[in-house]
Amino acid sequence: MMFRRTLPAALLAALSAPALAQDARRRPVTLVHGFAPGGPADAIARVLAPPLSQALGQPVVVEPRPGAGGNIAAAAVSRATPDGSTIGLVTGGHAVTAAFGRNQNYEPVEGFEPIAQVVRYAFVVAVRADHPARDLRALLRLAAAAPNALQFGSAGTGTTQHLAGELLNALGEVRMTHIPYRGDAASITAVMAGEVPVAVTASNVALPFQETGQLRLLAVTGPRRTPRLSAVPTVAEAALPGYDASTWAGLVAPRGTRPEVVEALNAATNEALRDPAVAARLGEMLDGEVVGGTPEAFRALMTTEIARWRQLIEARRITAD
Repeated sequence: MMFRRTLPAALLAALSAPALAQDARRRPVTLVHGFAPGGPADAIARVLAPPLSQALGQPVVVEPRPGAGGNIAAAAVSRATPDGSTIGLVTGGHAVTAAFGRNQNYEPVEGFEPIAQVVRYAFVVAVRADHPARDLRALLRLAAAAPNALQFGSAGTGTTQHLAGELLNALGEVRMTHIPYRGDAASITAVMAGEVPVAVTASNVALPFQETGQLRLLAVTGPRRTPRLSAVPTVAEAALPGYDASTWAGLVAPRGTRPEVVEALNAATNEALRDPAVAARLGEMLDGEVVGGTPEAFRALMTTEIARWRQLIEARRITAD
């Protein structure tokens, strides 16, 4: 677990409950995210809400507003009253949506006050257990031998999983055809049913099927091996040095939220993430890394992520339609 800044307990006490209570008049803090109940974003929000509530001295209520790849929720947070009573959980998909420039009526970075990154995690490249490719290099050789014939499934067009697969195409100099599905579970089901040979999907969705011998996980898409998949190499290790298609989640407030309120929310977030039980639950759930840190670091991450995905989209002429 990594924290880029730790606030003294006295400063935390001074900033958290009083700053927010005066601005929000002790109303509950609404934590909005843009995805369906039960999905990864919802799970992260619900793990985080109780320790945030304790740190702030105010109730924190999770409110899913699914639709449009997170755009509906992000727009609602950007337009909310900037008093600390509404915050949002955004994921790596926020940067991907911005990189595509899709139907946004808000500024993806400047429309918010970043609070803190919460987690970083990776996807996996998965094939059915009886697939002839025993490793990623073998899969890329098959793809090179038959351009456009090999297909990869993802959680949907314009998702981070989709772009992680397109980054495989770009760095591997191959052309696998993208097949979108409605979520990670659907893409894994398609692989097991033989509809597509490959899926780029969430590791926590794929892991149970690897454990039962139904799937083979060829690589993880992040820069490091993950705790629960320590025997599975990264894409960079296995075949493509420099490859990294991690994703993340973090908290934002509406633009114009006062600096002392943002500081209070940041302090409360970092305190929540320092709780060993919270960190363990998030790490196990996502097979990822709890991060924490400063608003400035999270702003820089969002800016960098939008730029790098936009570069790939433009270079490969990828559409989100």
